[in-house]
Amino acid sequence: MAGIELLSAAFSDHTVIPRRYAKDGDNVSPPLTWSDIPEGTAELVLLCEDPDAPSGNFLHWLVTGIDPGSAGTEAGQTPLGGSPHTNGYRERGWGGPQPPTGDPAHRYFFHLYALPEPVSIPDGASADQVHDIVDNRQLASGTLVGLYQR
Repeated sequence: MAGIELLSAAFSDHTVIPRRYAKDGDNVSPPLTWSDIPEGTAELVLLCEDPDAPSGNFLHWLVTGIDPGSAGTEAGQTPLGGSPHTNGYRERGWGGPQPPTGDPAHRYFFHLYALPEPVSIPDGASADQVHDIVDNRQLASGTLVGLYQR
């Protein structure tokens, strides 16, 4: 399976996400860029999750319907054509990192999926439910991991 390159100008893979993007900072979504979207992609889906959360795999951001011709998104913006969903905080759009104080650094996985046809994901779906829907349908995906602790 082909791979999408997913990057951020705010942090590198497996490095610390700046506080500006955290829930107790400015709580704005980080800037992202992507490339190597395969031919035949009808829709991009962006997911950010924290598998280290005490409650289980926590959904921080889900955006569906992203234009496959887009190449990224600015900080605090919804990707072109995208529809933000309700996150694990029960808020629409980005909900930044907010791990329990004193926990070791949590890992925040940003996944971008290229899908061959539009997908229907119910609003309020969990990160695990999103995986159940998109993992076996994808043409390609890319992952960027950020770290955060308080």
